[in-house]
Amino acid sequence: MIKHIIWKKKSLRVLDQRFLPRRTAYVDCRTAEAVARAIKDMVLRGAPLIGCSAAYGMALAARQGSRAALAKAARLLVQSRPTAVNLAHAVDAMLRASEGVPPGRLAVALARAAEAYFRADLSANRQMGRLGARLLRKGSRVITHCNAGALATSGIGTALGVIREAFRQGRIAHVYADETRPYLQGSRLTLWELMEEGIPCTLITDNMAAHLMKVSRIDAVIVGSDRIAANGDVCNKIGTYGLAISARHHGVPFYAVAPVSTIDPDMADGSRIPIEERSVREVVEIAGIPIAPKGAAARHFAFDVTPASLVTAIVTERGVAKPPFKPGIRKLLA
Repeated sequence: MIKHIIWKKKSLRVLDQRFLPRRTAYVDCRTAEAVARAIKDMVLRGAPLIGCSAAYGMALAARQGSRAALAKAARLLVQSRPTAVNLAHAVDAMLRASEGVPPGRLAVALARAAEAYFRADLSANRQMGRLGARLLRKGSRVITHCNAGALATSGIGTALGVIREAFRQGRIAHVYADETRPYLQGSRLTLWELMEEGIPCTLITDNMAAHLMKVSRIDAVIVGSDRIAANGDVCNKIGTYGLAISARHHGVPFYAVAPVSTIDPDMADGSRIPIEERSVREVVEIAGIPIAPKGAAARHFAFDVTPASLVTAIVTERGVAKPPFKPGIRKLLA
């Protein structure tokens, strides 16, 4: 896979995912403010990668050698996108790493902490891949939504990490990727990752998934997550909820794959998760080309919440939780 996040001690170089797959371009972030802007503007995306980038953003702020700079960076980064809990998790981890460190040592300490946070996510990806692959039978045909792959994490991905490992074991025969309107992460990013690795795949529009389950054998739906509530409700890219409803109707298992850092124990259920609304331009335009009448009203909810009752299992690096989710999630967090 192409390098999509590169730590250079004095800057963080990130692949600009807005231009994929047409061309590759990079953005160099030299400050925490620049990292926050890259997160907000979707230069980089995916809950685990947002967390890793925020950790590096805090390391850049630490170069100023003051706790005031760290506190300011923490506020900016946490506010850059509201839904993915990994962002706050990473910032909190860096603040804890700064405790008791003399100002002159902050830069070194937080650079090491950010690198450790990145390596931990990479390790979690591999473990989730191994655990999730066990849930699939040989020759499975699966549907995935949005992009929960290498481009959304430090490593092989969450949902796509499971798919990669399962394919290596002969458990995946074919992957159907939802295009994922309006930002098209499925068609631009997921399909690109799958094709680069030679995994048999087909692109479908979001509204084809239910029909495909009806007329073709689908063995599982596998998605990532941006926040998981304490009761097992799963927040993920808009369209996931409808996909889960279709899966339940057709008797197809629905799996969510995410690191433990995605679980928010302070969120009792999904109704309290803040749902980001982004610019309507991303709905009424594609690559700057209008696809709706001038002045058309639109809504752009970036995420939705799938009730725990529709989730077959939640795969984390610490184990697989199954209904009832509350005790299983408490065990994972213990």
